[in-house]
Amino acid sequence: MVSLYQALNLILDVAWFIMIAHIIMSWLISFQVLNLRQQMVAQIWHGLSRLLEPVYGPIRRILPHTPGLDLAPLVAFIVIIILQNILRNNAGFFYGY
Repeated sequence: MVSLYQALNLILDVAWFIMIAHIIMSWLISFQVLNLRQQMVAQIWHGLSRLLEPVYGPIRRILPHTPGLDLAPLVAFIVIIILQNILRNNAGFFYGY
């Protein structure tokens, strides 16, 4: 059971870092520090977008439309934090205490 706890925690940590990378990259593209015409930048951007769209898509359908402001990453961060707290608070279940 400890392995399951560690695996779930690792998945949430990886999702967290992928989301951070996507957000920072979107800012750099918006402020024209990065250019999507560069092949490597475009590949990384599209790869991150394809990874995160299954997470952001359902959240965007639920949230009201806000032009120029995407709240889906914020909601996804909150969900990840809640899931990590639930895991941490129930760690005794996984460790058999």
